[in-house]
Amino acid sequence: MPTFAAPDGTQLSYRVIGDGDPVVCIPGGPADSVYLGDLGGLSTYCQLIVLDLRGTGRSAIPQDTSSYRCDRLVDDVEALREHLGLPRIDLLGHSAGTNIATQYAARHPEKVSKLALIGPSTRAVDVAIRGETRRELAELRRNEPWFPAAFAALQAITEGTGSDWEAVAPFFWGRWDATAQKHHAASQPSNQEAVALFAADGAFNPQSTRAALASCEAPVLLLTGEFDLNSPPVSAAEFAEVFPDATLVVQPGAGHYPWLDDAGWFVATTVAFLHR
Repeated sequence: MPTFAAPDGTQLSYRVIGDGDPVVCIPGGPADSVYLGDLGGLSTYCQLIVLDLRGTGRSAIPQDTSSYRCDRLVDDVEALREHLGLPRIDLLGHSAGTNIATQYAARHPEKVSKLALIGPSTRAVDVAIRGETRRELAELRRNEPWFPAAFAALQAITEGTGSDWEAVAPFFWGRWDATAQKHHAASQPSNQEAVALFAADGAFNPQSTRAALASCEAPVLLLTGEFDLNSPPVSAAEFAEVFPDATLVVQPGAGHYPWLDDAGWFVATTVAFLHR
């Protein structure tokens, strides 16, 4: 895997998948970017430059662990852009990685051609997601055989009386089948320190981020799944209002990993945006 040096000297890795116009991809977690795969075949239409965030995948663990903080990870994306020699980039983020992508666009708007936020987290712009919103969305899965136990766990989490996140995993896929279960097992973050420090004090400044994004000229795609408890459509719609040129797309029957639930639909929608 190719590598480059971050501003603090940490050696970071990335994968290059496919040919065509490059798209820099930022995973969530922070977890090994391998869980993104080739985003359901998106690499057939463009070249995916998939970053391993510091301390994950094949990227090195930094000496200064406070650099795991989300706002500081923006500097790693900029270092990757410079390493690639690209004056501007198409940038795609998933889940927690959308916080990095969003802050990058706020800090470097002139260096972003297009911004695709998949299963977007709203922390960078402080769009609150109420427990009631998540429970109402979960009710759409009431006819699933796993629903009773998963919903009880979700209710306890949203009410602050439980923390069994493993039990609510089925809600994050459009189909809780063998493929989803295998993906879930393989995509869990292994660096818990990176996870814990990602949102440390100072990681987000929603007011300044919103102000900067109000003048961001890059077109933005916010794509979330119909069933995505992490990124409910109603919350993604509120997020979209932050940008001057944003398109919200809700993928039918999908959860938090839409390229697994319907690769064809996901790829066609994302390619149409990237090539518009």
